[in-house]
Amino acid sequence: MLLTQLAVAQSELVASEAPTGRFQRPTVRVGEVVDYELSYRHGATLEVIFPDSAADFSPFEYVGRRYYLTRTRQGRSLDRAVYRLRTFALDSVQTLVLPVTVLSGRDTLLLPTAPARIRLVRTAPTSAGEAPVLRQNLQLMPVEPQFNYPYWLAGTGLLLLLVGAVVLGFRRGLRQRYRRYRLRKNHAYFLAQYARHVERFTLSRSLTNMERAITLWKNYLSTLEDDNITSLTTREIVAHYQNDADVSLALRLADRVIYGNQFSEDDTETDLAFELLRNFAERQYTHVLRQLGEPAALGAARRPTTPVA
Repeated sequence: MLLTQLAVAQSELVASEAPTGRFQRPTVRVGEVVDYELSYRHGATLEVIFPDSAADFSPFEYVGRRYYLTRTRQGRSLDRAVYRLRTFALDSVQTLVLPVTVLSGRDTLLLPTAPARIRLVRTAPTSAGEAPVLRQNLQLMPVEPQFNYPYWLAGTGLLLLLVGAVVLGFRRGLRQRYRRYRLRKNHAYFLAQYARHVERFTLSRSLTNMERAITLWKNYLSTLEDDNITSLTTREIVAHYQNDADVSLALRLADRVIYGNQFSEDDTETDLAFELLRNFAERQYTHVLRQLGEPAALGAARRPTTPVA
């Protein structure tokens, strides 16, 4: 069976014409695209493979191709393809030969085409005789300065690296310094507002101002120690601060005035309560600053005097 197929293929090959290739125009310029047509008439039973983009098109470069469907009439088939090529060689006449591959069982046969020639059209003028004399011009032309992006980007990157190294190296110190700064600002604000509420209470004897002063004191300590005590009762606050004598006495006097409405003949008790709460807040503030590494002398804050708004 295999011998029969080979015999049929060889007979078809003998009866086939040679593949033909031709350029579709006689001239070309350097770098210009030109069409090369490859066709092959053969027996209908032959398996034919045309060159693809990996084939050798020298001295031309492959740009693209266009295949046409096989046409078969009366046992004869026609395969045709048009290749788009360009050349950068400077030879006056350039030649191209493309082979067509025929499959015959496990064997392959390359059928080369007749050489197709095309003439190169030169666009540069040619001069007979001596070469022209070139005129020398050494005058410098003005060049607009350009922004040096690579150096600026490199400098910016280096600066960011240095800043990052400083931040990583001194992160803890910077964080503590910033926290001490915030603590000082908050403490100064607390003392000013606390003094204002106390002075208003002294002038008006209004329980609302006393309640505002106590609430401000609780909120400040909650922020200072990062521990919410605003919702705690007087007994719970005293237990929270381990039965501190000043806190216990001050809150007991404040509760007696606010909830018992028991004002004394003079302002001694209320003034004492306000003073004890303020002193306790300053002690807690100094204690927090010491934990952050600041000397006690710097942590002490003077009581501001703020006029009544």
